[in-house]
Amino acid sequence: MFNPKHPKVEGLLKKFRNPWLLKLFFLSKLPAAWFMGLRLKSVSLEKAEIVLPYNWFSKNPYRSTYFAAQCAAGEFSTGIIATAVLEGFEEKISILVTHVEAEFVKKAINLTTFTCSDSAKFIETIEKAVATGEGHAIRAASIGTNEAGDVVSKIWITWSFKVRK
Repeated sequence: MFNPKHPKVEGLLKKFRNPWLLKLFFLSKLPAAWFMGLRLKSVSLEKAEIVLPYNWFSKNPYRSTYFAAQCAAGEFSTGIIATAVLEGFEEKISILVTHVEAEFVKKAINLTTFTCSDSAKFIETIEKAVATGEGHAIRAASIGTNEAGDVVSKIWITWSFKVRK
């Protein structure tokens, strides 16, 4: 069962909050995220906020933020919570993105913040996977808002979890 007080959970979140360690993580594991300028605004077990700047590295020819950059920010905001939740389990659990959906509501022409608050859904889904020994999936949401607070995009990432044998 999930243990939110497991030292690995807070240890991982602490590493992500360290700007130097996060840059090293991006360079070694997610170089495209580093290139696009993704930054961590805040992270806890309950919520993750990822900032995507509108700049030369993330824009498209139509004077807005490239859809793939927005999807990457959505994936990272959901994935950082999924990774933290996984640290609260003793079992070895595999994780995989199985589906991506997006809705682009408004042109993203400035700084966009992607927020995911689906930790309870992650915990429930992973507990099911542990209890049954079968794979289970969650459709996690990341909402992108501009500097005025308007929703510019909604990204849904489907994550699959299965206990490793």
